[in-house]
Amino acid sequence: MSRMKTMSQQRFQAAALVASPSYPNAVAWSEENLIAVASGHLVTILNPATPVAPRGLITLPAYKPFPIGVIHPQDILAPCILPTSLSRDARPCVRSISWSPIGYAPNAGCLLAVCSTDGHVKLYRMPCCEYSAEWIEVADISEMFHSYLASVNFKESDVLSSGIVEEQINDTQMDQSCGDTQQVSILKALTVVENARGNLKNNNVRDIVAVPDSRRKHAKKGPEDCNLSLITAEQFASRNSMLASLVVAWSPDMILTAGVEEASADYVLSNCSVLAVGAKSGRISLWRICQPQRYSSTNSRELTTASLIGLFQAHDSWITALSWLHISDASNPQLLLATGSSNGCVKVWQAYVNQLLKSSEVSDVLVSLLKEISTIDSSPASVISFTVPIESTGKLFLAIGRGSGSLEVWIGELKSSNFDKACCPDAHEHIVTGLAWAFGTNCLYSCSQDDTVRCWILHDDVLSGVPLPSNTTGVRSQFDVPNVYDSCFGLALSPGNLAMAAICS
Repeated sequence: MSRMKTMSQQRFQAAALVASPSYPNAVAWSEENLIAVASGHLVTILNPATPVAPRGLITLPAYKPFPIGVIHPQDILAPCILPTSLSRDARPCVRSISWSPIGYAPNAGCLLAVCSTDGHVKLYRMPCCEYSAEWIEVADISEMFHSYLASVNFKESDVLSSGIVEEQINDTQMDQSCGDTQQVSILKALTVVENARGNLKNNNVRDIVAVPDSRRKHAKKGPEDCNLSLITAEQFASRNSMLASLVVAWSPDMILTAGVEEASADYVLSNCSVLAVGAKSGRISLWRICQPQRYSSTNSRELTTASLIGLFQAHDSWITALSWLHISDASNPQLLLATGSSNGCVKVWQAYVNQLLKSSEVSDVLVSLLKEISTIDSSPASVISFTVPIESTGKLFLAIGRGSGSLEVWIGELKSSNFDKACCPDAHEHIVTGLAWAFGTNCLYSCSQDDTVRCWILHDDVLSGVPLPSNTTGVRSQFDVPNVYDSCFGLALSPGNLAMAAICS
């Protein structure tokens, strides 16, 4: 059975979960002191004071694939299509969660961004007047993103490939000469699709395969998405990877200055936060969400306003980790974004705050590359944690946990944009699933699927392991939490650094 553990100065509490977690960073602690736990197809909201009594629940429904186009039946087994058309899970699981800063929900609380394994991202709020444990959906980020990509033709060339053009010309000539005889052709094509469906045992094959548009008008029955345009297998794979979201992360608060015009009068002259969404294509979309100026605990049905303001190519492979950092310098405030990918590459981007606040169109120049971290470890960057040390002005600490179990810490100089590697110990034996800086910002917590949670101190550019608090009941060694773990899938610290929550399976 999966468990969520809360460690404080007094005791170590446990709460049972309905399902098991599957991905790193499966637990998040909000600024309003709520814990979200991603386990299977559920997100459980807990009160850390009484974790055995869930505060709320989010259940992921089964989504239909986005209508992005259809391909010819002969391309159904193309190498770029096969991983997409084969479905392994009966229902989607939670892949990534992230809390907004406080004050972005209609009741002055936090919004929760949830990303599922089928690539959907939605925002949820606490039920205020619904008298229900199920949290309320307030925005569908993926649906809005699909609408935008469809409006710009997925940023593809309008010129069709010569093969498709030639095929459409031939189809038109055949239609003019053969008439209703094409009904036999489409029935044969549909038979091929159904046979492939049976062989692959996949219920979603029909959603991505069809015959050319010129043939559909003669068919009495055909695929549901018969009004979609014919595209190549490569186009389908590219569009699917753009829509397949993997990880989400909220930025800290930013002040929305005068002169910014928003669609709703309730969202003018307020604070803003940016939700970053990383996808399989290596692109990151940036969504601006504004804090409402009026709050209500009785009328909270108003949907959250989310605006797509940025879309840029961050990596050439899957985005696997995101982390924001706000540097509160009165003379030069900065907002940084660290991104990790499946090929091991980690980059640090500097965001242009004024443009993030004022941009009214989708742009790819809202951030600029500050530093690409060079490393010999090519294993995926599973988790990233950013912090600014209090005692060292002009510096920042970047911790990177990898699929190999290694833990890297980089010390960055803001003025020179220079990053030096402090250390790379063999922290864990398996993938690092959680990282969090705390206690004066030189103390780092990490956890892994090797069943351990460890504490580290960064001093004089050296990362040293230190024992967990001695009053933690049942500690086996200076590194391990109580022996109740099978695999740890994440940890989170409370806003005041007084308690830590970890989730295990």
